[in-house]
Amino acid sequence: MRVPIDLYHEGVEFLLDEAELIDDKRFNEWLDVMTDDFTYKIPVRITLEKAAATEFSDRASHMDETKSSMEMRVLRAYSEYNWAEDPASRTRHFLTNFRGSMDSNLKNQIKFKTNFLLYRGKFDMPTNQFLSGERHDTIRKIDGEWKLSKRLILLDHATVPMANLAIFI
Repeated sequence: MRVPIDLYHEGVEFLLDEAELIDDKRFNEWLDVMTDDFTYKIPVRITLEKAAATEFSDRASHMDETKSSMEMRVLRAYSEYNWAEDPASRTRHFLTNFRGSMDSNLKNQIKFKTNFLLYRGKFDMPTNQFLSGERHDTIRKIDGEWKLSKRLILLDHATVPMANLAIFI
């Protein structure tokens, strides 16, 4: 079912604000916009012949997280033991091509497919890193506020072009 235009705009604004929380390193606020049953997954892309059913593994992931495990990652991000992010990366999310849909039985939930480009700068190096792909996000309205309940990230890359994925997409 098509998303009514007012809900579509609310959803897009929510996702843009959510990306800004990550870029501004406001990770505790970012956790607050997640539902308790939140899931976050980045399956490994596999390169197969054209006849393959999918390009993504159903058994291997770069990340397969819940809200609880994300809380641990955020705690670590603020700790002195986060060597992968000391100094912290500078990130910028570019989101585009928002495609929304909803189930006619779930008027409080929208599914978005969004293309993304993620810039990552590190140290004072003149080289930069980029990730691109498609996000499948599910947002749910709870007590009048949109919350992120699911994020599936489908990277365009078969090999991640970064030393680590210690950042949030």
